[in-house]
Amino acid sequence: MNGAAKPCPICGEPADVLFKPFCSKRCTQIDLHRWFGENYRIETGEAPDDPAPPNRDEE
Repeated sequence: MNGAAKPCPICGEPADVLFKPFCSKRCTQIDLHRWFGENYRIETGEAPDDPAPPNRDEE
């Protein structure tokens, strides 16, 4: 069943069962850091320049 295993998305090495889909803890940490650093984004219907809703307390 391991015939068509995908490589690690970070470094391209074969994936390890313990860290799948990554090859090591290091690559899992790199991926997590990229998410926290906002290098990855999930598309939404919102435009990035949408202004914040008006603050009703300021009226």
